Amino acid sequence: MLVTTRKILLISASLIALSGSTLVIAAPDERSSLMSEQVQQQVNINSASATEIASTLKGIGLKTAQAIVAYREANGAFTSLESIAQVKGVGSKTLEKNSARILLK
Repeated sequence: MLVTTRKILLISASLIALSGSTLVIAAPDERSSLMSEQVQQQVNINSASATEIASTLKGIGLKTAQAIVAYREANGAFTSLESIAQVKGVGSKTLEKNSARILLK
């Protein structure tokens, strides 16, 4: 088993070297946090479509995302996270869990 694991690591390192990337070997408990950091996306709430908002933000469905876009079009760009809470269906808890995902550009 140890020989097989070493072969896999050697092959992986070779493939990564060929692609010009860096090999990072993380402990099993670190892998999930590394993956979640890489997967986490951000969305510019002031320019994104309703579909982009709904697919990026947790707890925001298409209907609420459409309300965010409609509010933005009627009232102008959002200037703070708190201003997004003016949209019906968006509460402080939703903003809190999505604060790292929301960009206000």
